[in-house]
Amino acid sequence: MSTRHDTAAPPEKEGGAAPAARGGSAPPTEAETRRRLRLSRRWQRDVRWSPYAFVSPFFLLFIAFGLFPLIYTGWASLHTVELTAPTDMDWVGLRNYTRIFDDDFFWNAAKNTLTIGIISTVPQLAMAMGLAHILNYKLRASTFYRVAMLAPYATSIAAASLVFVLLFGRDYGMINWALDAVGISPVDWQNDKWPSQIAVSSIIIWRWTGYNALIYLAAMQAIPQDLYESAALDGASRWRQFLHVTLPSLRPTILFTVVVSTIGASQVFGEPLLFDANKGASGGAEHQFQTLGLYLYEQGWINQHLGRASAIAWTMFLILIIIGIVNYVISRRLRASS
Repeated sequence: MSTRHDTAAPPEKEGGAAPAARGGSAPPTEAETRRRLRLSRRWQRDVRWSPYAFVSPFFLLFIAFGLFPLIYTGWASLHTVELTAPTDMDWVGLRNYTRIFDDDFFWNAAKNTLTIGIISTVPQLAMAMGLAHILNYKLRASTFYRVAMLAPYATSIAAASLVFVLLFGRDYGMINWALDAVGISPVDWQNDKWPSQIAVSSIIIWRWTGYNALIYLAAMQAIPQDLYESAALDGASRWRQFLHVTLPSLRPTILFTVVVSTIGASQVFGEPLLFDANKGASGGAEHQFQTLGLYLYEQGWINQHLGRASAIAWTMFLILIIIGIVNYVISRRLRASS
């Protein structure tokens, strides 16, 4: 009886190594090498230059709508330019600046801007701090209250100003109706100096208090709870915790909101313009609430003196630079003292 032999190769031992591949991989060709080098250079260029491409739209828009108008306005402020012929410029040097500094209406607008800024900024930030302190506690429907805080900010200036014009109406306004109910004679909010400035400031307060309150709230929530627990163990009341823990921790944020509110107050335009639409950019019958923004608009678009309006714009820009320098000095001192 014949025996049949299997010619297949014996199986590999368990755990043994796999047989080596015959011949190995072929070396890359010259064309493949060039393609790899080309892809490598393309990748290096992409890594190096793509960040600049991503940020370039901002700089292009800034140059077109920020830097160029700023430089052109500075150049126009050294010339006599009229709105009817904006390309005809006559060199006058610093004459536009000396004329506005000799103009009583400029100083009246600067003083009104300062007083409206103080009347609107101080109560606004104080109320924002109080609202943020209340919202910092665990309240039901806290998200609803935070969204409600932003509702005035989302409202257009025109709509808010028209509503406040109705509220501060001399004959049929709700404010005078409430004052008459408690025995106070009606106030002419549009024609008297201080009442008109208070009315304009109330629009600014209503619009920006919630915005600043949310900024303070975000800063309060970043304060470590260990500080409050330590103060509570030492017997500090909530009022003392607010004075000795919350306020010192919020100093950089308070400085930021003060600077931003000051810059915004120096550029107030829509609220006083719409508060008395009949007077337009004059800011009342006696310019009693005309701000620098309204004065610029009056000189450039009503009196058609673009050169003088450009000088006013650059004067306001220099004021903002001074505010920024003061902010830098104060912030450095605060960092050094902390």
